[in-house]
Amino acid sequence: MSVLTDNAVRVLQARYLQRDESGKIVETPDQLFERVAASIARGEEPYRGRSGVKEAATEFRTMLSELTFLPNSPTLMNAGTRLGQLSACFVLPVHDSMADIFDSLKLAALIQQSGGGVGFSFSELRPAGDRVASTGGTAAGPVSFMKVFDAATENIRQGGKRRGANMGVLRVDHPDIERFIDVKRDGTSLRNFNLSVGATDTFLQAVQQQAPFPLVHPSTGKQVSVRSASQLFSRIAHAAWETGDPGMLFLDTINAANPTPDLGSIEATNPCGEVPLLPYEACNLGSIHLGRMIRQTSPDEPAELDWERLARVTRWAIRFLDDVIEVSRFPDPRIEQMVRGNRKLGLGVMGLAELLIRLEIPYQSDEAVTLSERLMQFIAQHADQASRELADERGVFPNWPHSRLAAEGNRRRNATCTSIAPTGTIGIIAGTSPSIEPLFALAYRRHALQGETLVELNPLLAGVARQRRLPVDRILEHVRQHGSLEDCPVVDDRFRNLFRTALEIDPHHHLRIQAAFQRHVDNAVSKTINLPHDTSAETIAEIYLQAWKLGLKGVTVYRYGSREDQVLELGVGETAVEHEHLAHCDPHACKL
Repeated sequence: MSVLTDNAVRVLQARYLQRDESGKIVETPDQLFERVAASIARGEEPYRGRSGVKEAATEFRTMLSELTFLPNSPTLMNAGTRLGQLSACFVLPVHDSMADIFDSLKLAALIQQSGGGVGFSFSELRPAGDRVASTGGTAAGPVSFMKVFDAATENIRQGGKRRGANMGVLRVDHPDIERFIDVKRDGTSLRNFNLSVGATDTFLQAVQQQAPFPLVHPSTGKQVSVRSASQLFSRIAHAAWETGDPGMLFLDTINAANPTPDLGSIEATNPCGEVPLLPYEACNLGSIHLGRMIRQTSPDEPAELDWERLARVTRWAIRFLDDVIEVSRFPDPRIEQMVRGNRKLGLGVMGLAELLIRLEIPYQSDEAVTLSERLMQFIAQHADQASRELADERGVFPNWPHSRLAAEGNRRRNATCTSIAPTGTIGIIAGTSPSIEPLFALAYRRHALQGETLVELNPLLAGVARQRRLPVDRILEHVRQHGSLEDCPVVDDRFRNLFRTALEIDPHHHLRIQAAFQRHVDNAVSKTINLPHDTSAETIAEIYLQAWKLGLKGVTVYRYGSREDQVLELGVGETAVEHEHLAHCDPHACKL
């Protein structure tokens, strides 16, 4: 078993290790990995018998204990337990009736209690003030009902261990869109929601043309008012400048890649945006630790990617995630039907920043973009092949005959295979940088674990500094105080560029990295475009347009210091203005 960091052990003890009735921990990390591996491997038995279960359990345990692959948190928490709910990502419909609204609220509460996050599109709900024929009253509108969902979530702790998380989406042509855009500007509303505007190509084209844009009634489809598209877009950017919300989902891009369009249009994602889902769908995620995909014969030799190991881990990870569906228990028959019908998976990566540093490639470089695309293309190809092999062994997903994959002749077990999740918590367990983000800072405080603060110092920094015979103590003291190597007198530009932190990287380069991955990802990419404190709202608007033009499915920005409750902060009490270029917070990644 790989050595776990102190912070990894603390996270496992707080959230993942099993406890007895008195609350005493009764499981070690090694036993956790054994429990998860043995439980998930049971999914092999109907297809490969006991010998298949034994082989898979050995492979799964090796991946987990070596930290080369970790599944999403509910799988780690619940596999092999009575609860047995293993998926992280759900989308529920919110139809325009009181009974349907509260049916979805009840189901969301059960999902969040078991550790899952839920996305909702509120676009079907009639606008505030609309006449309700059945009662003679007036409609409360989407935002008012979102506050009801938020209040429920506030009192639910996922799996008894963490607060619930939601994604709220409203179409940009909904009559209440302005209220939705502005709702979080008071600093207190919808604290358990990430928000995204469901943007259409028609809207964004109107923005470019500075044309009028109609708002339409969701039930009748009739125009109820007209807005300036550019002014509405500016309002979105200014709200994001203030609070980090709303982000944007590009609905036409998402549905152009919808693998099962006959089942309906996709209007929402999970809370962090990496999995667009149909109503009642769920998806289970897992991430490969790229920092473990390195081959180096000696400390003096250059490191290189171990492509053979990456291929093997990818193939077994896809099998693991498909087995999760086999053994998982679902909170509602409608969800089980959709999950088993499409069998969506979301295999992604964590530790990209670590990988680049170990390969001596600056994150902000053309070489990093090129490697990112090559890397994800390689993973996607092997994930696709693994899913095809599972289809030969177990059959295609039941909805395959009416899917885009059938039209392409691609016999796969899974409607989707890949996704880039934020990996905030499992990244701590793995001891690596989160997802495809650059380093947050080289020294920072992370607020987590029900009020506890974790102090993190990037271990790569000291190792590379020692290799280059630099004064390690002076470097570490500098980053403890400032969070980065900016103005550090004992390092050169080459070393400094290798360890550039999130807000030292141009936002358009963040988009290039995200786009490089998205081109080879079935689902979507959760990534925050990190911005210095003095970034303008106009720059955010430019980023949103550029993200759409690059073919991204969604985009999130965060201007450092625009929220009082940041999960990540710099070392020793700096303010956002004093150290605006040093760090970021990913509000979307913090939730799961």
